[in-house]
Amino acid sequence: MSTIALEYAPTIVEVKPRRRQIAAMPGPNPETWVDEHGDYLYSYALLRLRQRELAEEMVQETFLAALKSYKNFARQSSERTWLVGILKHKIVDHFRRASRERPVADFEIYFDDDDAFRKSGEWVDHWTVEGAPKEWSDDPSQLVEQKEFWKIFNRCLAQLPPRLAEAFTLREIDGLDSDEVCEILGITPNNLWVMLYRARALLRRSLEMNWFALQA
Repeated sequence: MSTIALEYAPTIVEVKPRRRQIAAMPGPNPETWVDEHGDYLYSYALLRLRQRELAEEMVQETFLAALKSYKNFARQSSERTWLVGILKHKIVDHFRRASRERPVADFEIYFDDDDAFRKSGEWVDHWTVEGAPKEWSDDPSQLVEQKEFWKIFNRCLAQLPPRLAEAFTLREIDGLDSDEVCEILGITPNNLWVMLYRARALLRRSLEMNWFALQA
């Protein structure tokens, strides 16, 4: 599966940093950042973190960090791109911290869908005849334009075990290379291959049930 470039619009919770505290600080007033970029940053964080409170917290931390470092902003990119860069680093740091708290093997215990994979033989861990994914009648290039599809996709992603969702997000949504993902999550390349394989399989199965079956 190639890297996914997403811009979708889930239900937005207004992000309100500590306005009085920030406004009293010297330097630019971040009120325009909240109004112009708050919803976008929240959507970006929610897709990756899948927790509303955590996404709001990360956006607030991003605004505070941006205010502190604004004088170093070289304006070589847009203000939004700069803010997204700060937010991305904070999310990666969160994944790195979380990976230390969860054993790598945790992702193996979540599957009640293992009948979809062969357990022995030459094709071990490949699809069984019954569990193999169905052909999608929808054109993938058209799906990326459908906001409703991405709402369903986000729900399906949120149902994955946290480690699998983090690996999939970093590799397939943010486009980090495998070495970077392994370093962030503290896993081996083989761990990553298995996690991505399982994540894609579960996502496909979930989308078949929650999107394609309904469309049919």
